[in-house]
Formats: sequence, structure tokens, C-alpha cells
Amino acid sequence: MTQISLIKANSYEIDILRKSLEELLEPLGGISAFVKKGDRVLLKPNLLTASRPTKECITRREIVYCVAKMVQEVGGQPFLGDSPAFGSAMGVAKANGYLPLCEELSLPIIEFKGNKYATDNSNFSHLRLSKEAMEADVVINLPKIKSHMQVTMTMGVKNLFGCVPGKMKAWWHLEAGKDAGRFGEMLVETARAITPDLTIIDGIIGHEGNGPSGGEPRNLGLLGASQNVFAIDVTIADILGVSPDLVPTLIAQKKLDLYPDIEQIDFPLLKPQDLAVSDWKLPEALMPIDFGLPRIFRSTFKHMYIRFIKEPLSNYSVQK
Repeated sequence: MTQISLIKANSYEIDILRKSLEELLEPLGGISAFVKKGDRVLLKPNLLTASRPTKECITRREIVYCVAKMVQEVGGQPFLGDSPAFGSAMGVAKANGYLPLCEELSLPIIEFKGNKYATDNSNFSHLRLSKEAMEADVVINLPKIKSHMQVTMTMGVKNLFGCVPGKMKAWWHLEAGKDAGRFGEMLVETARAITPDLTIIDGIIGHEGNGPSGGEPRNLGLLGASQNVFAIDVTIADILGVSPDLVPTLIAQKKLDLYPDIEQIDFPLLKPQDLAVSDWKLPEALMPIDFGLPRIFRSTFKHMYIRFIKEPLSNYSVQK
């Protein structure tokens, strides 16, 4: 049975947060259940943007610091990686105060590069994902709970879109066009290809309204963790009272038989109803996945990417 650990947590102060994370992971076997000595461990936070650093648009640096330290203590070799929507991983990390904590732990910051991986879904056999993510021994997914003006909510599954290099992100926004269902299915297939070993979701302070960056901070006072990234997204939507029929990734999970019945999930600590939020703010309106670009621009950009996308799969690695 899938386990999801949920706790109340209200502080990013390092010592308090460290204890909260230990409490959170204890029912799952602790960090040593996921990381062994010598493992190269990708820590994948949400490093969306360098702008609005006080608006809780990204995973808090303190969570990355505490998880990295826990990984090091059991002999793992953590590194931080992402392909932000705006700017570089290093630039976003610097603007959001990551560098002193990364330097203290000698935690490398990696800019993701592309590769190509086959999937079990023929509609997405040409997914191009980061080699660094696919070749890590362990992937720890560290998303932020946020509303999102294109996909309603961004949680564990959507955070793994950051393992798609920047140019490829642009391709998918254009390729999916106005088809939110196809875009959601691509996000789910990306998550399934990466298969994170552990997802720890930052819900101490979320970001509601016109996210992923244009909304406002919202105190939620929670942390969640699971081996099953799909189940944790279902759970967070339930806590926030967000209908799964509004979230393209959750719709796609149902289509692909990756949507667990919440009644069949084991919650060893708190239950979703213990953390329920009745007034979470979704975006005021949704915007097109292709950003509403005029047809001529979409056509031009697609033409630019077509050779990039259709290189023979044999030139690249296949899914691990």
C-alpha cells in the first residue's frame, strides 16, 4: 500500500525544520531507506525564477539544505539540479539566497542538459530529459505547493518538468498548443520516466492565486513525503479542496491508471482531513499553454525545433 507521510510544520528555521523532516521521513524508514553510501543524489527543487524572491515562488533553500545534509550524513553525494523557466539554475539559486548554504555543504549546482529517452507511451517516445537526472542513483523531488495559471496546480509531477532542458520546454508549450490534456499527459510521462525515489513537498508556505509566480504566499503549515509522486499530488489536491477534474496532470493520471484511490493510501501520521484548507485560491483565469502566441510565431518556432526533436532516437540513451 502506498504510504504518504503528512505533518504540521510552521518553521524554516534550520534546527526546527531538520526535526520536522526527520519526523516526516521516519514512517518511510528515514533518509537511509532511500540513500546508500556513495549514491549520487539529485535534489530537484522548484527553481522557477530569480524574480519575486520574497513571494514563495520556489522551494525554500532551507529545505534543500536540510535534505542535502541528511543525504551527506548517510554517505550520499548530493547535487542540486534544475532547468528554470527563467534564467539559469545558478542565477535563480543566487537570487534566492541558496549560495551560502550550498557553499557550506559543497553542494554542486548543475545546469541540466538534454538527452532523449523512450517511454512506454508511443505519443511521447521522443521525450528529451536531462542526462544528469536520468543517470542519478537517487532522485529526491522537492516541489513547492503552488497554483498555476496554465495547469491549475503545480505539485510533485509538474516540478519534474524542470528535468526537461529549457529549449525542450519551449517545444512542449508549442507542441501541446491549446491541448491541456496532451500537455498534462506529457508531464505525467516525464514524471514516470524519471521515477523519483522520494518526493518531499514544501507546504509550510505555499503560493496561491495567479501562480506560478504572480500570486501571493499562503501559510499552509504542512510538509508531505512519499515514494509515490502521483499519490502525493492526489493528496495535496484533496487537502486544498481542488477538484482533480481541474488539474491536467491529475486528469492524465486517471487516463494512464496512475491515480490512486485516496481511500487506499496509508497515512501513518496525519490524515488529509487534519490539514484541510477550505479557501485555497486558484488562478483568476487560465492562460493558454502556448502563451497565446499568434499562429505565425508558433509555426516559426516549431520549424526551428523540428530537426532538434526528430533526430534519430538511436543517437541518444533510452529510459533507465
